[in-house]
Amino acid sequence: MRRDSESTGRLGVVLRLVAVGVGAGLILSYPAVAPNPYSLSVSIGILNYAVLSTAWNFVGGFTGYISLGHGALVGLGAYGTGLLIVRAGLPSFVALFVAAAIVALLAVPIGFAALRVRGASFVIVSISLVLILLLVFQSWASFTGGSRGLVVPRPFPHLRRAEHHMVFFFLFAGLLAVALMTWWVIDRSHFGLGLKAIREDEDKAQSLGIPTFTFKLVVFVVSAAFSGLAGGLYALWFGDLDPVFQFSVLTGAYMVLMALLGGVRHLFGPLLGALVVGYALEYFKLEYGDTPLHLVATGLLLGVVVTFMPDGVIPALSNLFARFFRRGETSIREVTAAELLKGGGREAGEQDARAGGSISARAAGHGTGQRAGQLRTEATDATEATEVGP
Repeated sequence: MRRDSESTGRLGVVLRLVAVGVGAGLILSYPAVAPNPYSLSVSIGILNYAVLSTAWNFVGGFTGYISLGHGALVGLGAYGTGLLIVRAGLPSFVALFVAAAIVALLAVPIGFAALRVRGASFVIVSISLVLILLLVFQSWASFTGGSRGLVVPRPFPHLRRAEHHMVFFFLFAGLLAVALMTWWVIDRSHFGLGLKAIREDEDKAQSLGIPTFTFKLVVFVVSAAFSGLAGGLYALWFGDLDPVFQFSVLTGAYMVLMALLGGVRHLFGPLLGALVVGYALEYFKLEYGDTPLHLVATGLLLGVVVTFMPDGVIPALSNLFARFFRRGETSIREVTAAELLKGGGREAGEQDARAGGSISARAAGHGTGQRAGQLRTEATDATEATEVGP
């Protein structure tokens, strides 16, 4: 049985590595097979959503805090990059990283204020941050452009439109790879264990000595940095910023929906959610224009996921896969007392640990000889009971 479980575990690792390799190959080869620049631009939008939902998942997946205000961090990264280029004259990619650093620094006081509350209060605080920044960037027209928006110069003015899209496709894919690798490293670190303890029971984690507030603040800053990078890279790609669009509560809602759809506790959950939701949003906008049907569709999708797959699509499929490969395993209840006796001593002790409520469990507190003796006696009783039976 142990060998079966080990072989199943190795098979699962191999399948995951193969899936990652195939997925990476498909993503990197897509620009070569994209039918037109529009399809390539749609794929860039999906990659952008994947980075945003992964950035959100640093907070939502590890700590369980549901933030609808990450759109504010994305908007700060986009406008910070654009303003540093237009007003300060910085090179495009220097402005991108400086703006992301500024967003990470601003996340410290924002986190100090927001992370001291939990539950619905945290959600309200995060939404209020988006609305406040929207009013500021709309009203400060002399600096931000106000409702007229802000035009960001293209970083590669000599490239044609298709080439421009291709370059940014790989830039977004690289940023996504860095975000996923960072999430993976945190997930397997002591820091990640502390964050998961906060997610399961924050009060208990604090009583065990985990600096819960510090952990939450650090991961919030990491999430803000990636959100700022994604927003700034979008500004360089799209080139036209509007405060109503950049500072939108819907951005945060989409990030939550994508992470929930794929699975907030899984590395590739936000990526799968971005693929499904991003394509669906583009389809509804293309087919039905500015109608609110895309909002209706995303709401129905969220309801279906929460009702039937509360942990997300990937965990649901993983559980189904695990059940399929465990069907042939033998239950301890199917092993007779005589077979337990034949194993004797140490093997009986090992099987005792797996047989809660069985006859050998009552011998778990005694020595090896006493345990084997009790098993022998009970096996004899079981045999006699069988012979005397009705």
